[in-house]
Amino acid sequence: MKKIQVPPETGKSMFCLFFIFVFLSCFHVCFPELSSTQTNTMIELSRFLNIVEWNLPGSERNPCLWEGVICSRPDNSSVISLSLSGFDLSNSSFLPLVCQIQTLESLDVSNNSLSSIPDGFITNCGTLVGLKELNLSRNQVSSFPGFRNFSKLEVLDISYNKLSGNIRDYGFDGLVQLKNLSLNFNKLAGSVPTSLAKTLVNLEVSDNLLSGSIPEGIEDYQELRLIDLGDNQLNGPLPGSLGNLPKLETLILSNNSLNGAIPESLSRIQTLSRFAANKNQFTGAIPSGITKHLENLDLSFNHLNGSIPDDLLSQPQLVSIKIGGNRFFFIHLSLLRLNLSSNRFVGWLPQSISNSLVRLRLGSNKLTGSVPPAAFESLQKLTYLEMENNGLTGHVPPSFGNLASLNLLNLEMNQFTGTLPPSLGNITSLQGLKLQQNKLTGEIPDDIGLLSKLLILDMSWNSLNGSIPSSLSNLTQLTNMKLQGNDLSGTIPDSIGDLSSLLELQLGQNQLRGRIPIMPPKLQISLNLSTNMFHGPIPSTSFSKLDRLEVLDLSNNKFSGEIPEDLTSLISLRQLILSNNQLTGNTPKFTHNVSIDVTGNPGITGKDGSKSKQVLNVAIVAIGVTALLAVIITIIMLKLYRPSNGVNSMQADPDEEEGSTVLPEVIHGKLLTSNSTHKSNINFTKAVEAVAHPENSLFKTMFWSYYRVVMPSGSSYFIKKLNTRDRVFQQASSEQLELDLEMLGKLHHSNVMVPLAYVLYSQGVLLFYEFAHTHTLYDVLHNHPSDVVDWTSRYSIAVGIAEGICYLHGSKSNSRDPVLVPDLSSKKIMLKSLTEPLVADIELFKVIDPSRSNSSLSAVAGTIGYIPPEYAYTMRVTMAGNVYSFGVILLELLTGKPAVSEGRELAKWVQSQQEQRNNILDLRVSKTSPVATKQMIRALSIALACINISPGARPKMKTVLRMLTRL
Repeated sequence: MKKIQVPPETGKSMFCLFFIFVFLSCFHVCFPELSSTQTNTMIELSRFLNIVEWNLPGSERNPCLWEGVICSRPDNSSVISLSLSGFDLSNSSFLPLVCQIQTLESLDVSNNSLSSIPDGFITNCGTLVGLKELNLSRNQVSSFPGFRNFSKLEVLDISYNKLSGNIRDYGFDGLVQLKNLSLNFNKLAGSVPTSLAKTLVNLEVSDNLLSGSIPEGIEDYQELRLIDLGDNQLNGPLPGSLGNLPKLETLILSNNSLNGAIPESLSRIQTLSRFAANKNQFTGAIPSGITKHLENLDLSFNHLNGSIPDDLLSQPQLVSIKIGGNRFFFIHLSLLRLNLSSNRFVGWLPQSISNSLVRLRLGSNKLTGSVPPAAFESLQKLTYLEMENNGLTGHVPPSFGNLASLNLLNLEMNQFTGTLPPSLGNITSLQGLKLQQNKLTGEIPDDIGLLSKLLILDMSWNSLNGSIPSSLSNLTQLTNMKLQGNDLSGTIPDSIGDLSSLLELQLGQNQLRGRIPIMPPKLQISLNLSTNMFHGPIPSTSFSKLDRLEVLDLSNNKFSGEIPEDLTSLISLRQLILSNNQLTGNTPKFTHNVSIDVTGNPGITGKDGSKSKQVLNVAIVAIGVTALLAVIITIIMLKLYRPSNGVNSMQADPDEEEGSTVLPEVIHGKLLTSNSTHKSNINFTKAVEAVAHPENSLFKTMFWSYYRVVMPSGSSYFIKKLNTRDRVFQQASSEQLELDLEMLGKLHHSNVMVPLAYVLYSQGVLLFYEFAHTHTLYDVLHNHPSDVVDWTSRYSIAVGIAEGICYLHGSKSNSRDPVLVPDLSSKKIMLKSLTEPLVADIELFKVIDPSRSNSSLSAVAGTIGYIPPEYAYTMRVTMAGNVYSFGVILLELLTGKPAVSEGRELAKWVQSQQEQRNNILDLRVSKTSPVATKQMIRALSIALACINISPGARPKMKTVLRMLTRL
């Protein structure tokens, strides 16, 4: 029989057909699908919600492939989990439809904009016998009918909503199998619930309005591992029965009004790893053994007293400890953090300290005695050692030189005596060395020059003598050098100019003499050579390259001759102090606003120091709307004028062109407000014409010229003209410009100053504002001392500013990025009235590049006194930095003092005076009533939290606002 030859290609085709036949025959057996009922329900849900991700080709009929949908494994026969988190849902009427999925075990609709929960959802989903997890968090839910049935529910999360009323009215006690209940960040009132399911493992009800005491019955919840009742209005003592919770791991009671002693019974809970009870009113001593099992303890801002327990620091797992702030104590054990700040601890340092310690922070207490050298010989892991603002005495131990990992050594404001040990030069990882305001003597060791990573060196206000070591010029990363207030003599080393990163140099109040060398070129904050023994002509060549310098102080020396004309070329200079010398001749005329003090120089003619200061004050007030909005407009101008180029491609408008008879050409104007009145009033051509006439000019700053312009309608507008010559303005694409412009036009808040319109023309960019917004908070507080602003007004201003910043920072639910304010100060808070503040300078921070700026530090980073400490190293504007700046503004409102006075920053002064809190306050206001005093003291605690040196330790602006509104 003849065999039939089958071509290989035909054989392969037949095999493929056979495989496909078998696959299709068993598809429904091998790959089960959802029932038609569930499939239809899911398709109906998809159509109702119109979720794009659920309508991709190939997935329409298979919901198990949809994003956020989990089906049973391995057969995919039923939907068991549905996550609609972050789908921008606002209509909750779909929820009853979800309840038709009878097999549902988990439902997540968090991070949406749902405002209500329909009755049908409670009725229908309450019958689902398998529903164990329900997440409604981060919505806008203000009320719902309460829970009925839901007998199998184990996890319920309704945090970050707007629930109000009594917590008992929501029926949580009917959830008989509940394990996790999260109600954080609502407005629920009532007492701590004690009738919940005894199966409860996690209870989270922080940031609500709960009141009353914590009941003894809390011990009935024997399964509890987490209790978070922070940020409520709880009072009374802690029940000792808390120590009977055998499985408790985390106990958070922060920011309440709890009082009494810390129960010793807490030390019996072997599972307890974190206990946070900061910002309460606890008294008494810390019980011995409290850190035996803890990994994180925070008891800051209470009224605890007594000595530090002997066993507190000796636990073998101890990693970090801080006792800083106002009688502040902060400890970390392993992951342990013990924060006992703002207490009243006294006594001596313990002799035994764990070798595992990473952070030791003992600042601002009443510790006395000498530092035990042996305790620090083996702390090889220690990175932060802070003992500032105590009463420590004796010598600085040479054993500190063994701390090989140390990044910060802060011993300021103590009573240390003797000479500095050369062994400090062994700490090669050191970035901050702060020894100011002690009683140190002797010479500065040459070995300090070995600290190549040092950023901050502060030895001011001691009794150090000898010359300035030339070895300090090796500290090329140094940004701040403060040696003022000593007995240093000799000359300034020529090599000082090699400090290429130095921003601040303080050498005042010493006995220095001789030739002044060329100064470091990046000096920005201040150069202080006052109260020394310099004589002869002022050496202009020494300062000629300091085009970023803001303050130059040469007062109280013996300089003679005329004031060098070359000093007028220092374009960033804001203050020139030449008082009490032997200068003669005329005062040079500066082309920009500079405060010049030449008092005490009889040979100076044609001077008017008071007038120059007055001009400066006017200029400072005008700075009200500076750096950031400049950026947006610059970018806007770039987009519409030269779409593919950067801001610097625009033609700069020289000062001498003002008043020219040739009117510049209007390129483009746009109204950003929907107010029809402004639409009819604003005339772009007339505005461009008006700014060409000097009589309309109000003042100038680094980036802006300010004008008052009267429109043909008779309405006046406050107009800012951008100076685009600074490199701080980055190049930007037309796409980015469009995005930035759209965002700016959409901003709207009663406490945020936004431009009404802008116009681009051949010589720059103009921004339009209502003319009424020209008074600043700085002007009201500090330029009119006889007009005392009452506490009610100051409080309203503080809350308004906080609300404005909260709006700018936004939230995770917002579609826009946060808007940060690089120069947030009282000079940038405009006032509509004494109760209505406006946050100005709201340009997008991301288009600023401080490292490229040819202007001063404060023009980019903010005003001196408000700049967060971390900015000098990060050069980044952050939300935490804005919180710091707001804290300084709040201090201004509380103390009546400016952010910088007599050469000292307000924030640092307040931190050093915390023991006399009542004396910190503006007595003209605080003494008006006991209520005002009480509220101001509470507000002071908030301000101190805002100006914490650690950005991560500062509260979010939302938390700051909440605390302010609860004073």
